Amino acid sequence: MAWGRKKSGGRKEPQFGLAAALSELRLGPQDRIAVADDKPKKTSNKSSSKSARRKTDDSGDEPPRERKPPAGRSGAKRRSKSRAGFSISRLFYWGAVLGLWATIAVVGVMVWVGAHLPAIQSLEIPKRPPMIQIVGLDGSVLATRGEMAGANVALKDLPPYLPRAFIAIEDRRFYSHYGVDPLGIARAAVTNILHHGVSQGGSTLTQQLAKNLFLTQERTFQRKLQEVELALWLERKHSKAEILELYLNRVYFGSGAYGVEAAAQRYFGKSAKNVTIAEAAMLAGLVKSPSRLAPNRNPEGAEQRAQLVLAAMADAKFITEAQAQASIGHPSYNVKPAGAGTVNYVADWIGEVLDDLIGQIDQNVVVETSIDPKLQSIAEASVIDELAAKSVKFNVSQGALVAMTPDGAVRAMVGGRNYAESQYNRAVTAKRQPGSAFKPFVYLTAIEAGLTPETVRQDAPLDVKGWKPENYSHEYFGAVTLTQALAMSLNTVAVRLGLEVGPKNVVRTAHRLGISSKLDANASIALGTSEVSVIELVGAYAPFANGGLGISPHVVTRIRTADGKVLYARSADQLGQVIEPRHVAAMNTMMQETLLSGTAHKAELPGWMAAGKTGTSQDFRDAWFIGYTANLVTGVWLGNDDNSPTKKATGGGLPVEIWTRFMKAAHQGITPVPLPVPAAQPGGLLASLSQAVAPASAPAVNVSAVNTPMVNTPAVNAPIAANTAVRPVPTRASVRPEAAGGLDGWLVDRLFGGR
Repeated sequence: MAWGRKKSGGRKEPQFGLAAALSELRLGPQDRIAVADDKPKKTSNKSSSKSARRKTDDSGDEPPRERKPPAGRSGAKRRSKSRAGFSISRLFYWGAVLGLWATIAVVGVMVWVGAHLPAIQSLEIPKRPPMIQIVGLDGSVLATRGEMAGANVALKDLPPYLPRAFIAIEDRRFYSHYGVDPLGIARAAVTNILHHGVSQGGSTLTQQLAKNLFLTQERTFQRKLQEVELALWLERKHSKAEILELYLNRVYFGSGAYGVEAAAQRYFGKSAKNVTIAEAAMLAGLVKSPSRLAPNRNPEGAEQRAQLVLAAMADAKFITEAQAQASIGHPSYNVKPAGAGTVNYVADWIGEVLDDLIGQIDQNVVVETSIDPKLQSIAEASVIDELAAKSVKFNVSQGALVAMTPDGAVRAMVGGRNYAESQYNRAVTAKRQPGSAFKPFVYLTAIEAGLTPETVRQDAPLDVKGWKPENYSHEYFGAVTLTQALAMSLNTVAVRLGLEVGPKNVVRTAHRLGISSKLDANASIALGTSEVSVIELVGAYAPFANGGLGISPHVVTRIRTADGKVLYARSADQLGQVIEPRHVAAMNTMMQETLLSGTAHKAELPGWMAAGKTGTSQDFRDAWFIGYTANLVTGVWLGNDDNSPTKKATGGGLPVEIWTRFMKAAHQGITPVPLPVPAAQPGGLLASLSQAVAPASAPAVNVSAVNTPMVNTPAVNAPIAANTAVRPVPTRASVRPEAAGGLDGWLVDRLFGGR
């Protein structure tokens, strides 16, 4: 039976490992993990009670949990108090944190701004901007450059109402703040908000001084912070009186005037020590907007602003109401107009060369010049008056004139007809084609090559690789002397000579005499197709007037400081002889004939031996005349800035008229001195000119190479045979129409050349 029991009970085999550990494990519903999608199932009361009993049985000996009673009023109050305390503590905490970070940020910004300030060792009161005073040959002041800065005036030497006027309108709390006025800033902010714009500033006088001394005028937040730091630095380093004195002597008042002394002299013609209450109020009113309120530009605006200053002074009890009313409308204007004369062209030119002469300017200097104020006035009137009368007729809008002594000292310069409208200096900066005014360099090269004024060359049609230069009148006069050809400005002869001696040699001659511009060594160089400036062309003519010495055009003779220390003194040119005296004499004889019977026959200078050459560039774009005596070398240019053609304005017309007017006035009362000329010969030069010349016409010459000298071209260079038929020398009536036409002024139509 035992076997039966054993079999019915089943045999249990021992189990080991994970299976043994999990064999007795049983999971109940409470062990399941709840899932969001699971929905509670409905159970009957019976099943619920069974489940409850099962939970109780499973819990074993664990005591039942105590149920909390619902919260009442006392619990709510405790939680409310707890939350309130927590909020206040957090507020204090975060306030402290934010305050700390704000302090760190402010300190960081101030350190950053301070790092971008000038170095501490350079934070000293800077010197005034230097003033350059330009004086003429007679010592009179011609112009000033740089800012007009009056002498420093001590605060104790000024009338009390002058500094008070600035305090009243700019910084009422000047004596009670430490460089920055928070109340003033707040007041200005409120005012600006109410007026929907910037109507009042919050900067103190100290801040304005800091800006004027050390900073730029840009409107940026960084600059404003720098201004604040520098204002605090100034207040720590200087007293209120020193700051106010510095301010009054450095603030800008418009029209180039810095400081109350310069402003008082500029606007009232008196020292700041002697200004009236009304004048003090006007000066104080200018600092808000000096360019807009300057009395010489906006007298009404300056007066209205002065009235506001007077009212502010009365409100601050600096003056009485009666004084304010009595001062309204009573400033004694003595406004000096800003210089707009042509002498400013000279002043600008001087400003460009000062650095080369004395380096950087860090103090007031006086520049002594070679300009003769009398001749400058005559030159200005000559150019302006003639253009006013005839500019429309000839469609000429601009002109320039340079007059210098034979040693290169500039006595007068006009760079344009109106400096106020255009500061472009057409005498120095502009470069234009000189036309036939360049021909003397061609003829000098030929003279130096062995030709003479009596040498004969053919005036006949010419073909240079398809280029056919012509004379103005489209006429040809056959065999003519070099003197005749230059006087009548015959283009074909000039081109033949240029090719004969070589264009490169012509360029070398021009550079040797003083032309500094780049010149193209081609066939057309003989007709002045390379551009030059007026001053260099006039300077290149000077050796003809001084016997052949090289010169450098100059205007500055000496530079000294205000107390007399000489910084620069010009020494004499050491360029030596650039033309042999005999060649100078030959050229003077030839160019004298230009004024006697040639293209410049309208030039009259009674009692004086004069010579020169006219010039007209392609399509009548430029009209020139360079003429000289032993006393002065003067050049005149007329044209348009846009290089547009004129209405047939030629060098023998309006330029000669301007030259004659100027030179007549410039030579009054001066004993005539002759130019260097060859020794007199029996019969004289004019007698030799009446000798035989070649027939009137000659066949056209075809030149095969532009830059090849024409020595082997008989038709161009062969001297005239003794038995050649002759004809009379061309007369003025036969070769030159009157008025603006004539030989002078002709250019090859739409090609090169001209007079």
